[in-house]
Amino acid sequence: MKRISVLTPCYNEEDNVQQVYERVKAVFADLSNYNYEHIFIDNASTDKTVEIIKSIAAVDKNVKLIVNARNFGPVRSTYHGLLQTKGDAVCTMAADLQDPPETIKNFVQRWEEGYKIVVGIKPESHENPLMFTVRKAYYRFISTISEVPLIRNFNGFGLYDKKVMDILRGMDDPYPYFRGLISEIGFEVARVPYIQHVRQRGKTKMNLYVLYDVAMLGITSHSKLPLRLATMAGFGLSIFSLLVSFVYLFYKLLFWDTFQVGIAPLVIGLFFFSSVQLFFTGLLGEYIAMIHTQVVKRPLVVEKERVNFDNTSDAS
Repeated sequence: MKRISVLTPCYNEEDNVQQVYERVKAVFADLSNYNYEHIFIDNASTDKTVEIIKSIAAVDKNVKLIVNARNFGPVRSTYHGLLQTKGDAVCTMAADLQDPPETIKNFVQRWEEGYKIVVGIKPESHENPLMFTVRKAYYRFISTISEVPLIRNFNGFGLYDKKVMDILRGMDDPYPYFRGLISEIGFEVARVPYIQHVRQRGKTKMNLYVLYDVAMLGITSHSKLPLRLATMAGFGLSIFSLLVSFVYLFYKLLFWDTFQVGIAPLVIGLFFFSSVQLFFTGLLGEYIAMIHTQVVKRPLVVEKERVNFDNTSDAS
C-alpha cells in the first residue's frame, strides 16, 4: 500500500489540532487503499498544543510529533517538517483549518493520474476581502517579475510526490521560499481549486512582520528585476539631474540679475533623491540579508523532542 504523509505546522493552535487530526483521519478512512502518517511540527507553542498532540499520539501511532527547541518561524519550521516525511507523497496543510482537509481526496486522485505536483488554488476566499485582494495582487506581481512563472493564488497547500521531495532534499536551502521552489522544479502541475474558509478558532500568527518577511523572501529568491530596476532608475535619474542642472545654468547665464533659483527646488530635490536612495539602499539590503542567510548555513530548526518516530529509520 502506498503511504501518504500529511504535514501540519502549528504554533499555539490548541483550539484546532484535535479537529485537524479527526478530519484528516476521516479522509483516510475513505482512502482505505493508502497508509498514512500525520506529522505535526510544533514551533515551541506556549499553550496546550503539544500536550493535546501527545495525547492523540499516545493512542494513534499514525500521528507523529516534532517539537522545536524555540520558535524558528513558519518558513524554516514548515520546510524542516517536510524533509522529515517518508511517504510516497506528502501533503502540507496548516492547522487553522482554512484549507479544508477533505481536498486531500482530490489531490490524491490527481496524483494517481501521474502528476508529481498537485496544488490547491484558491480563486475565492472567505477571509478579509482587503487581505485577499492584497494577496492576489502580490501573487500577480511576483509571478510577473519572477524568472520562473510562479503559481498564482497558491499558499503551499498541496500534495507532492516523493521524487519532488528528493529534489528538495538535495537543494539544501537554509531559508527556502517553498512556493517558488515548487515552480523551479519544472514538473507539470495539477491545479485543484477550492474555497478557503475563514479561521473559526484562535488567532492567526501571521503578523505584519511575518507577512513582509515571506513576501520579500519570494522576491529576493526568485527575481533580479528589482536590482535591475534600481540600476536603470539610477541611470535615468542621473541623466535627468544633469539636464536640469544645464537648464538652470542656461537660464542663469541669460538672466543673471533677475533669475533666482530659490530654496524650494533645492529642498524638493534633496528630499526626492534622498528618498530614492533610501528605498534602493533598503532593497539592496534585503538581497544582502538573503545572501547572508545562505552563507551562514544555520540549521533549519533545532529539535527538542520527537514522538512516535522510529529512531533507526525516521531520525534525521
